[in-house]
Amino acid sequence: MKNIDINILQLAQGAVQEKLDREFEKVFENIQDPNVNATAKRTITLKIDLVPDDVRQVVKTNVTATSKLAPTDPVTTTILTGKDLTTNKIEARELQSGVPGQTYIDEKGDLRTDTGEPVDVIEKETRKKSKVIDLQEKRG
Repeated sequence: MKNIDINILQLAQGAVQEKLDREFEKVFENIQDPNVNATAKRTITLKIDLVPDDVRQVVKTNVTATSKLAPTDPVTTTILTGKDLTTNKIEARELQSGVPGQTYIDEKGDLRTDTGEPVDVIEKETRKKSKVIDLQEKRG
């Protein structure tokens, strides 16, 4: 017969086992996440705090299960920033084209600026602000 007869997984009517199962579930979900490094180390920690009373006969026991998961893979992008000289306000937009100043064709086939704005909209706004007279257009 054992002097110490404690089954860690049976403590608190099986609540320790339930906590451990929950942490295993988190770890396996993390392992299956395609946005996480597959080979990264994961850890499950079972912490047991034992606090005896003054006469050393009754021991309050707290069991905590925690897991350390692998972080998600980083996502990298480029942001263009500058100051609008007409309004003097700071602007920032994500670079969509891959190269500053380069236009690109989006998935719908529309021509866009390096920050993803439709080129035709910008050209229309520029024409409205322009004081240049297009003689070709006037002949029409």
